Amino acid sequence: MEEWILFLLIGLLSGTVGSLVGLGGGVVTVPSLLLIAALFPEFRHLTPQVVVGTSLIMIVVTALSSTLTYARQRRVDYRSGLLFFAASGPGAVTGAYLNRFFEPDSFYIAFGVFMILVSIVLTVGERGKGRSVKWSVTREFTDPDGTVHRYGYHRPTALAVSFLVGLVSSLFGIGGGALMMPVMVLLFRFPPHVATATSMFMILFSSIIGSLGHLVQGNVEWKAALFIAPGAWFGGRLGAWISSRLSSRGLLIALRLALLLVAVRMIWEGVS
Repeated sequence: MEEWILFLLIGLLSGTVGSLVGLGGGVVTVPSLLLIAALFPEFRHLTPQVVVGTSLIMIVVTALSSTLTYARQRRVDYRSGLLFFAASGPGAVTGAYLNRFFEPDSFYIAFGVFMILVSIVLTVGERGKGRSVKWSVTREFTDPDGTVHRYGYHRPTALAVSFLVGLVSSLFGIGGGALMMPVMVLLFRFPPHVATATSMFMILFSSIIGSLGHLVQGNVEWKAALFIAPGAWFGGRLGAWISSRLSSRGLLIALRLALLLVAVRMIWEGVS
């Protein structure tokens, strides 16, 4: 019984963290399930492939729950999200294919260091907001305080960057939100609240496609997924609620901490 309660808590924590900063939650679920597989003999069958497949089921639930909540808050940029996904989806497929040609250890360490640098850039990135940028697509968002935020992107550039994000994310198995969130905030000047909601909208589609592949291969532990799912559902709603209560600065701090968590995980995998 203790294990099933643990699964529920993993889902709640993963859903909350993933929804709060737009990363999906896999960064918490995957290492947690691998630890359970090491500690409990009855879960030794949880191979890395099964763990990833089960995690993707959790991410689908989290993304759906949080997207519905963000939609009610009118923070999802559907048009931009669909455009980004149109390129990141094929990029993810390409990355999954290229993965077989790389020795992972050194790449994991290098990518972990890169994520730390991204977190540092987010810290000083506010200085670039005053620069004039020519956008072919312009968008606006009015926050609850009545402040109007203007952001946008050059469509071909956005497609190219999204494809690269999908490729790299799939290559290293980290989930697209870990890279797409900084891209939206730093390059396209999305308000952090809109970036988080739009990232979860994109993750909903990518996790559905990814989970279908694992379902066909039988890489899902359904007993664990059934207990993780309720926690992920409420965690997705809780994370979206907490996000709405945070300032833009507070949300960026949470994002930086989450990226550091991703970086530590990548470096640990490379070293071990």
